[in-house]
Amino acid sequence: MALRMWASSTANAFRVSCASKAHLSPAFSLSRCFSSVLDGLKYATSHEWVKHEGPVATIGITDHAQDHLGEVVFVELPQPGSSVSKGSSFGNVESVKATSDVNSPISGEVVEVNPKLTEAPGLINTSPYEDGWMIKVKPSSPSELDTLLGSKEYTKFCEEEDAAH
Repeated sequence: MALRMWASSTANAFRVSCASKAHLSPAFSLSRCFSSVLDGLKYATSHEWVKHEGPVATIGITDHAQDHLGEVVFVELPQPGSSVSKGSSFGNVESVKATSDVNSPISGEVVEVNPKLTEAPGLINTSPYEDGWMIKVKPSSPSELDTLLGSKEYTKFCEEEDAAH
């Protein structure tokens, strides 16, 4: 992990580009080495992603966020039927480094939680955009999706945030 963080920081410092997540769909761009940002998703500046399909939006944390968290060892999620509000915490992720709140990028009713995360919270690290999704929400205000960042904007946000630290 430390070597990976060093390599990522060094690559950023030298503006080296690399593609390490080749197993992802071809529609992706890299925000920095080892972290991917997928096209077709919306992103919050608190590092959650949203995939809106029909009446349901799937939400998880980004590859960038999981990379900074380190190994995820526990996930606390809301119950189906509960409400989430844009910008408010709906659960938390505990890693070997820290416990972090996870904020909802949109408001709505939780219709499903990822049951796999109870037994395998590390899916957030290994597959943040696929098997590591956290909740599915029926949006109460779909226009909130328009306030989120696209992949290019989120990539730029992450680069600026990393440069500031």
